[in-house]
Amino acid sequence: MNGDGPAPAAPARAVGRDPGGADREPATVLAFDYGSRRIGVAVGDTLTGAASPLAVVDTRRGAPDWQAIASLVEAWSPDLIVVGLPRHADAGEHELAAPIARFVRALERRFRLPVATVDERLSSVEAVARPGRRAGVDAVAAQVILESWLHELAHARGGERRR
Repeated sequence: MNGDGPAPAAPARAVGRDPGGADREPATVLAFDYGSRRIGVAVGDTLTGAASPLAVVDTRRGAPDWQAIASLVEAWSPDLIVVGLPRHADAGEHELAAPIARFVRALERRFRLPVATVDERLSSVEAVARPGRRAGVDAVAAQVILESWLHELAHARGGERRR
């Protein structure tokens, strides 16, 4: 793992296990921006709707560094994982769609957590454009993905939080 700035401190305990919002308990969420060379990671929560870049995990011979990912999952005890799923501008399937689908299945199998996907179209472009970013662009892209998912969740809940 690498990162250019300090990562937020891990929470002392895990929170509720229903991130879908049925009981509206706060939930910790990890998000991943999957790439063939690097995987950006962000953390956030459903209570505040805030997300922060966390780390960049390097891949090894094209495979995720599962030990590094397991360390993050252990440290943060997420209730849910969100993975960005890229689409082309015409909504067609991206060339990373199949490897991301395998990554999602592996996350579910390894950590026994629910995994949601969210359209991450242009997340890297937005990450690069953000002023004052100190974390690696991949971690900031994961933050953008998580912010998008949190926004969708708030909208589905009837706009409980103001953005």
